[in-house]
Amino acid sequence: MTRRVSILGSTGSVGVSTLDLFEQSGAAVEIAALTAGRNVARLAEQALRWRPRQAVIADERLLPELCERLAGAGIACAGGEAAVSEAAAEPVDWAMAAIVGVAGLAPTLAAARSGATIGLANKESLVCCGPSLLHAARRAGGMVIPVESEHSAIFQALQPLAREQVSKLIVTATGGPFRSWSVAQMRQATREQALNHPKWSMGDKISIDSATMMNKGLEVIEAAYLFAMPPERIEVVIHPQAIVHSLVEYADGNVLAQLGAPDMRIPIACAFAWPERMAWPAPKLDLTACGPLTFEAPDPEQFPALGLAKQALTRGGQAPAALNAANEAAVAAFLDRQIGFLDIAATAAETLERMEALGALDAGESDDPVESVMHTDQAARRIAAEVLGGFAGARRAAGQGSR
Repeated sequence: MTRRVSILGSTGSVGVSTLDLFEQSGAAVEIAALTAGRNVARLAEQALRWRPRQAVIADERLLPELCERLAGAGIACAGGEAAVSEAAAEPVDWAMAAIVGVAGLAPTLAAARSGATIGLANKESLVCCGPSLLHAARRAGGMVIPVESEHSAIFQALQPLAREQVSKLIVTATGGPFRSWSVAQMRQATREQALNHPKWSMGDKISIDSATMMNKGLEVIEAAYLFAMPPERIEVVIHPQAIVHSLVEYADGNVLAQLGAPDMRIPIACAFAWPERMAWPAPKLDLTACGPLTFEAPDPEQFPALGLAKQALTRGGQAPAALNAANEAAVAAFLDRQIGFLDIAATAAETLERMEALGALDAGESDDPVESVMHTDQAARRIAAEVLGGFAGARRAAGQGSR
């Protein structure tokens, strides 16, 4: 049976993996929409292969180029952030929400309100607007199935009839490139070292989040919303081999784990076919070749981002959205070589402290969750810019601006 599908963020790593999965499995899909941020060449290439009803580029300045590349193909073209959300709102059976950053919030919410089943890879949608997103999906008759490997693992290991007997969710992390580094070494870490992930090939932003382990902190927030679990019952453990993707501990002492090769197409396949399983030439896990599987507790001094995320989750209100915005600003500054590696988490911490002092972490009066989040996002970025200015100035004074 042919399923009608939209892919929001089709040119990123998750979007590309989704289309590759469809290709390799021979899935019967009709593509309603493909959207991208700025990669107009790849979007046009995908559109010519998959023939969606429409192709949308978020950067409206690139719309003329998109139209030129797709001239005569019979594919509608549109540009701008509003056009992305309009495409997301089109009725489909399944939508991949893979737009990176807070830019994915409005389109993901629009897709949820349409009643589609959402394959969710946009972390910020849950971090900044989790309760509203999940409520919108349920109200429209759809559902949200996580695509991130950790949450997919928990989703699969959670037994519906035993949810009340869950004692703990255990989220695994590789530890990133600095797992064995001292804090003093991390203070001197370069952009190139932070981007050199030992297991995954990812975009720059998520690679830095993995190095700081902010990605795991944000995943704790996501897990709390997705699975209705309080923060004190969510644990992060370092598992460098990236074979066990997460675990669920039950009250009777049983622990269920999901294992799989480190390939994003595997959780995508789960989200697309659920509650069935789809056959495709998936990489198979050879346990005899994996070697020892090890687990260790993360050092809170090495990775303060984990504690910050739990603090934001416990604080509630707009604290998770503020944390996300401050982190995005700090990561961008680090990638631009303006600040040091340890300044990323320090910027997020200082931003939260200042916003708390200003009373800016409580939910606003708007009935529109996106409007409330964006108000907080902009305020957090303004404050983070001030904090970053101080770190950048200190770095220049120390002669480290070019590192």
